[in-house]
Amino acid sequence: MSGVAIRLNGEPRALPGPWAIADLIDDLGFTGKRIAVEVNGQIVPRSHYGEIRLAADDRVEVVVAVGGG
Repeated sequence: MSGVAIRLNGEPRALPGPWAIADLIDDLGFTGKRIAVEVNGQIVPRSHYGEIRLAADDRVEVVVAVGGG
C-alpha cells in the first residue's frame, strides 16, 4: 500500500495507508478523549470513526474539548 496525503488541521500530513479515522485518532493520542472530528466539512459521529477511511486530499479537522470554567 502506498501512503495517503491529507490535511490535518490545515497542515499536510502523510499517512502510511488508507487509515480509518479511529487509526488517526489513536496515532494522535486522542483515543478516549472528548474530541470532534470533521472530514471535508462534515462532522463525523464517533460511532463512525472505525468505518470511515481517509482518502488522499481529505481535509480533516480534529478539535479537543478543553474543560474549565
